[in-house]
Amino acid sequence: MDRKKILFVAEAVTLAHVGRPLALAATLDRGRYEVDLACAPGYEMFFEGSDVRRWQIDSISSARFLAALAAGKPVYDAATLRRYVEDDLRLLREARPHVVIGDFRLSLSVSARLAGVPYVGLINAYWSPYVRQRYRVPAIGLSRVLPIALADPLFRLARPLAFALHSVPLNQVRRAYGLPPLGYDLRRVYTDADHVLYADIPEMFPATNLPANHCYLGPVTWSPPTPLPDWWDGLPAGRPIVYVTLGSSGQGALLPRVLQALAPLPVSVIAATAGHGATGPAPPNARVAPYLPGIEAARRSSLVVCNGGSPTSQQALGACVPVLGIAGNLDQYLNMAGVVASGAGALLRSDRLSEEELRRAAIDLLEQPGARASARKVAEQFVRYDAGARLASLLLKLLPL
Repeated sequence: MDRKKILFVAEAVTLAHVGRPLALAATLDRGRYEVDLACAPGYEMFFEGSDVRRWQIDSISSARFLAALAAGKPVYDAATLRRYVEDDLRLLREARPHVVIGDFRLSLSVSARLAGVPYVGLINAYWSPYVRQRYRVPAIGLSRVLPIALADPLFRLARPLAFALHSVPLNQVRRAYGLPPLGYDLRRVYTDADHVLYADIPEMFPATNLPANHCYLGPVTWSPPTPLPDWWDGLPAGRPIVYVTLGSSGQGALLPRVLQALAPLPVSVIAATAGHGATGPAPPNARVAPYLPGIEAARRSSLVVCNGGSPTSQQALGACVPVLGIAGNLDQYLNMAGVVASGAGALLRSDRLSEEELRRAAIDLLEQPGARASARKVAEQFVRYDAGARLASLLLKLLPL
């Protein structure tokens, strides 16, 4: 049997968009599929031990991506997306995949169609136009100059216009290549694909009138292949463990404040800097490493403190552990809305963070059994979804034997 080529394309503006394709690639049957993954340079260490063939493509820098989010500006301009399309087309010509799976690679909306390759888009369900949201103002200029009680309703009023402005560049590029525009709802731009897979569960993010080509994949969890630090097996016995990681999407600078807030508590803190470098002297109850195996760290913890993003939240909830999310960008607020609604966590604002508030929230989640019971319920829901099996089922429909 000739193996079919599956090409994952990761827009490497944050580690999550590389980690999810790596996790899904690992699930595919190598007797049936040849698996490739394309991403920007700088992520080579995360392919260690993987048999996935790596291709190089261009992505904007994480710094540029995060600066655009912080300013509330469109992340991509039309010129960048045109370069992406040309880079994609070169890749598709050379790799010759039977199916391409993109994680936040918006240019595939154009390039995959031009190349005639079936395109599967991977996205979180809270970006779906079929999932209802109540939007909260993220950490942008509006929230820094106005009280949140005033900034929130103003943001909700302005949000449709902001989504329209963010949609313009891709619509311009689509027109340039003879493709119809997608309209001016950013959620439709984010979910334009032949098939759309949500890396979430409907119990947390329910949809209405979902099209047949949209489906829930379930949680996609991944940990970097990193050695355990020397202190991993030497933590004090009998003390709750709090796992802290603020990820690669903007809140890393808050890590020293988070560690100081947790310093007076009778807990052991294990923290990952996500490669951001030194955080200064750690408090006596904290141990710090550049990267930690997040799934294992969550399993041994009583609380996970993160930036509110989907990858770490899913690691925590899958381990029956509550989440304290310190959210900055809109993606993190949307994810934490589902976590909070499930009763399995609490949300703090990164732009209004105080050590006292953080410490109080951590104590509440550690001491109140309700949050852990809710996290356990979510974990039970997670096990009903096998992301690898669901992806394999879709690929069988696209590439029948």
